[in-house]
Amino acid sequence: MTGRRGGVWGLIPGRLIVGEGCDGSGKTTQLQLLRRWLIEQGAAVYWTAWNSSEAVHPRIREAKRRRRLTPLTYSLLHACDFAARYEEGILPHLQAGWVVLADRYVFTAYARDGARSCKAAWVRGLYGFAARPDLVLYFRASPETGLQRVLARRSAPRFYEAGMDLGLSEDPSESFRLYQGRVRERYDRLLRGERTVVIDADTAAVRQQERVRAVVGELLGLPGAGEGRAAACLDASL
Repeated sequence: MTGRRGGVWGLIPGRLIVGEGCDGSGKTTQLQLLRRWLIEQGAAVYWTAWNSSEAVHPRIREAKRRRRLTPLTYSLLHACDFAARYEEGILPHLQAGWVVLADRYVFTAYARDGARSCKAAWVRGLYGFAARPDLVLYFRASPETGLQRVLARRSAPRFYEAGMDLGLSEDPSESFRLYQGRVRERYDRLLRGERTVVIDADTAAVRQQERVRAVVGELLGLPGAGEGRAAACLDASL
């Protein structure tokens, strides 16, 4: 893969596999299953998740709790969190030849910040240092499917998850549908390249994971990773 180091583009020996999708798409579950499978195959895997750096995440969490984030500060704080994780974990592991599994990457910022009316060129500039992924798995689910999955875990969508800061609707569920619809429209425009594989996240989890393993197995040259070969063990895992 290629990435920027010290202002110069060069080869990086590791593999960067990214999972993207709207809230409630089931993306994290699928990536966690993939991670476990890759480790079983003997791969060295480094996991990173959106908004999880030790330095910045507590500040984002507190700002969200107080509902103080504007579209601009929302964008900037998440970019700071990403930069910290990139410098401390993502890039060093790629340079060391690991498989990096990223539960959300720069495309999350492009889609969410765009849905909050931030200018695309400005947002992309914030993440200009980031390496290009080898593979993007786009878990495409309808807003209604996402809402059902969110409500299965808690009584209502979270404030920013539902885009309540945008004034789309006073009803959290309806605001979620509208906001996540905006996010999905942006994902659909963004994730069209040859390095993107679209996973129908409205289908059964087992079928999704079979597809994920087939695609990743082909990328990494792992034996026995074809679709239809993993159903028995996946049924026991899900």
